[in-house]
Amino acid sequence: MPPFFTVIGSTLILSFCCAILPAWAYREHFTSEQKSQLEKIQTVLIEAIALTDKGRTDSASLANTAAERLKEVGYQVVLDHSQPHDVLFRIKCEQHKTWEGTTSAGGDADLPDAPSRLWKGPACQLTYILGGMKIKWQKEVRTEFEDVVAAAQAAQAADPGVYALSKLQEALEKYEFPLLLASEWGHPDRLLKLLDSADTSQTRKIKIISLLGEMQADEAMPKLKAALKDRDLAKQALVAMGNLGRESIPLLIEIFNTTTQVEVQAAAAKGLGQIGGIAGDASVVLPLLAKLQDPKTDWTVLTEVAWALGKIPDKRAIQPLYDLDKKLQAIYEPDNTILKKLKEAVFWAIKQCDTWDQYS
Repeated sequence: MPPFFTVIGSTLILSFCCAILPAWAYREHFTSEQKSQLEKIQTVLIEAIALTDKGRTDSASLANTAAERLKEVGYQVVLDHSQPHDVLFRIKCEQHKTWEGTTSAGGDADLPDAPSRLWKGPACQLTYILGGMKIKWQKEVRTEFEDVVAAAQAAQAADPGVYALSKLQEALEKYEFPLLLASEWGHPDRLLKLLDSADTSQTRKIKIISLLGEMQADEAMPKLKAALKDRDLAKQALVAMGNLGRESIPLLIEIFNTTTQVEVQAAAAKGLGQIGGIAGDASVVLPLLAKLQDPKTDWTVLTEVAWALGKIPDKRAIQPLYDLDKKLQAIYEPDNTILKKLKEAVFWAIKQCDTWDQYS
């Protein structure tokens, strides 16, 4: 066993395995009735709560902000519990956040905007209730500061609580919870409509494309192919295509073999790994191995190739990965982060392929 493997322990392996689990995997735990309710969501009831150190305060502006944001995705919004609605969207904003429980490991709990035990400053927790049941989807929006008093003083604001809530409202105006909810509820048509809009920013389009891929929305394929013509969107479109059906494989391989852009080639490799892993299609292995063994391949691309091969365990990849690992261990550049990431990817891929071979 190469020296590299004696240095990095099983904890690293486990962390990599967890990292590739899709954040939306828990949706399979919805009942048939819940899935049907999600598909039919049209009208959203918004319930907002605003708390400062002095107690509960007016939350109308928070509710109105959420309402306007959800309308961007085409949802109808009501603010009165007595009005008919399909789902309740709850926003709880606090000057000092209180922890309300532990999120499950994996899934949303591993995302940057998941609720944090450590954060005690201003925060809004976003949840939704479907059919009277609180779903474990949970997001948290925070201010850039944790010390409210110091921030208020620096801004010459008289009331820290009011200042904190105003900053949280600004964060809600920017945070893409409407897109996340449309994805969570399985409404790709709403996302595709936004993707087509001339008013949608490039940053937002990238987020939409990413979510369409995570949703495995096959109806998005024509739009993803069209997005390949846009230099700013091509990378994300390739990655998203990797979550769709086998029909994307020939196009991904063609781009992977012909593009001269490192970022695009790396994205194509990532897409091939995703679709190969999801579909169990080994046809992507040989193109990946050819690039792995090409001495001219950029390290950034090699990193994605290694990750991809690890997702499609194939005994043909074992020896080429060991050969690459041997070459990499001869290179000592402790400050080279790109090299470090490549070594980690190769290590993980070898473990996946070699272990698979033992039990196949």
